[in-house]
Amino acid sequence: MSGQIWTAPNQLTLLRLIFIPFIIISVLESEYPWAVGLFVLAGISDALDGMLARWLKQKTVLGQYLDPIADKLLLSSLFLVLSFVKLIPWKFTILVFSRDVLILVISAVLYATTSLRDFRPSLWGKLNTLAQIAAVFLVMVAQIWAEPWVEITRAGLLWAVFALTIISGVHYVIVTGQRLRGQAPPPEA
Repeated sequence: MSGQIWTAPNQLTLLRLIFIPFIIISVLESEYPWAVGLFVLAGISDALDGMLARWLKQKTVLGQYLDPIADKLLLSSLFLVLSFVKLIPWKFTILVFSRDVLILVISAVLYATTSLRDFRPSLWGKLNTLAQIAAVFLVMVAQIWAEPWVEITRAGLLWAVFALTIISGVHYVIVTGQRLRGQAPPPEA
């Protein structure tokens, strides 16, 4: 396992984790050009680590866990800090966190009590993550470039996050229930 940390893709993921406190500090100090720049670099590192893992055939178990954790930490931290500085209404952040905690708790309980190990994200989950990335990006960009279309798009994306968070959370519960039923032995006659 210790050798897995030294692969190029995992090093990029760790770099993304290192960006998080600097992005948060930039937001708290209203240094939005820095925050946006670091957020874009984090996004580039996310794209590169996936490509490198495939090209270099360096997909690792550590990377499979570390990459989504880094993404979740980055987005969750930004939702929190942007709500704290009153740029994202708390209702969006609370909903995003509630869904993530629900999924984490369900996954942990199922991992501990069943043989179910298939917790990959659905299309709805991926769309939700994409909407969260775009919303956070435009919330910060709106602090640099106050154009009407940026504000309209920012508001639309936050409502897209709201809807997709609910849809993806409900979908996760339904699909997980179906997977569990598929594993259950048939009832005796």
